[in-house]
Amino acid sequence: MNWEAEIKGFKAYLQLERSLSPNTVEAYSNDIGKLAQYAAMQPGQPSYRQLKHPDLQRFLEWINGFQLTETSQARIISGIKGFYRYAVLEGLMQENPADLLEMPRLKRKLPEVLSLEEINEMLSCIDMSKPEGHRNKALLETLYGCGLRVTELIDLKLSNLFFQAGFIRVVGKGDKERIVPIGQEAQKAIQWYVDSQRKTLKIKKGQEDFVFLSRNGRQLTRVMVFFIIKELASLAGIHKKISPHTFRHSFATHLVEAGADLRAVQDMLGHESITTTEIYTHISRDYLREVVMKYHPRG
Repeated sequence: MNWEAEIKGFKAYLQLERSLSPNTVEAYSNDIGKLAQYAAMQPGQPSYRQLKHPDLQRFLEWINGFQLTETSQARIISGIKGFYRYAVLEGLMQENPADLLEMPRLKRKLPEVLSLEEINEMLSCIDMSKPEGHRNKALLETLYGCGLRVTELIDLKLSNLFFQAGFIRVVGKGDKERIVPIGQEAQKAIQWYVDSQRKTLKIKKGQEDFVFLSRNGRQLTRVMVFFIIKELASLAGIHKKISPHTFRHSFATHLVEAGADLRAVQDMLGHESITTTEIYTHISRDYLREVVMKYHPRG
């Protein structure tokens, strides 16, 4: 049985019907490739149709020998379940041997969060005399003010800024669009950057609509955003493990701590499930406990 043909079909299904991101599609198809590799090592080189639940369990024991993290193992199981669901939907199989595979229990790790003081300290470390100063300030204000993912930030377009209405249009995971409110500080920072430093750039053809550009007039890269944030955190003397996503976590946490409705936060973050957003209620509870311990007479 041709594994390659079915993996190709599975990839098309994930892209077109599930609207998953290219990175997720690639990860899932690579995981099915591991299953194909395992099958090729077994007597008779069974096809995916011939593999039963015990075979899949033995495959999981095999990959466990590579000392993968629980998160990686969970993703592989999710990929296998998705692959066999696809095979049943397409009429390639009658029964799904992956139905009874159990996902590992993942420990929910609370994300690192910056305080408002730490964010302000990083902003104050931006050298506004440098050509990229206005851009870097606008970048941080937008990450924190809108809770964007780094890919959403670098893909943000001038044509998707609606400042008079107070929102921006964002293209998130799986090319799903959402409307996100944008505050005055982020608006001012972007407008300042667009009207000053950005106008001096020699913008490359096809890059004209991207908000954030490099000094050579091209769309800013993910790596460059990581570098900017790491450098500013170092200058501010912040020793937490910080990435662009830290600003997204901080955006959500500060909203929840201030009493924002969790459904509203879910919509702004673009989470499909409310359970993903609920992690910020745990952070908020930790914050509230700290407040009681610090300020209550019997704390």
